[in-house]
Amino acid sequence: MSSTVPHSSVAPREGLFLLLVVVAALVWSGVEPRDRLTWAMEVIWVVAAIPLLLATRRRFPLTRLLYWLIAVHCLILVYGGAHTYAETPLGLWLRDELDLARNHYDRLGHFAQGFIPAILARELLLRLTPLRRGGWLFYLVASACLAFSAFFEMIEWWAALIMGGEADAYLATQGDVWDTQWDMFLALCGALIAQLLLARTHDRQLGLSPR
Repeated sequence: MSSTVPHSSVAPREGLFLLLVVVAALVWSGVEPRDRLTWAMEVIWVVAAIPLLLATRRRFPLTRLLYWLIAVHCLILVYGGAHTYAETPLGLWLRDELDLARNHYDRLGHFAQGFIPAILARELLLRLTPLRRGGWLFYLVASACLAFSAFFEMIEWWAALIMGGEADAYLATQGDVWDTQWDMFLALCGALIAQLLLARTHDRQLGLSPR
């Protein structure tokens, strides 16, 4: 296992900047969200992550790369929560510009759901287990992200069962009968691409020797 402290983490001012940006976006998103219940269900992950990251900042600091990725993921969630994923202005603009059939912002969200947790899973596995870099690490990280995506789809299913029609904005299927499959597929793609693109940078920040 590598050292508990990565070779590259965020400096205090940099960490404070990321925190303030995320908190400001969270507050903004909660002022007049399109659907209050959908907003709460989307941003609960952000609300839970902030105190957890603050509590572990000294005892178990993460790499600089991972803190930045988590901040980006938080912004994706709060923006989607503010407008609902099917009604985000950015997604609607892209739909109109490219003549698409639907708002694809939720596709971005599910891609990020694999891309960013992949680096989190990779870091935890390398730092807390005897697992080393290689095929098994790549496979287990991808599997963990796909499993999390599948679990998230179950959460959406349970929400639909409990809330009925009130869950439509949260589900954001937009009439696509293959929405669940697309969500999991894009999360898997995100997990694979993140590892292919960011593994070397992540290794350097973890203090691992080049391969």
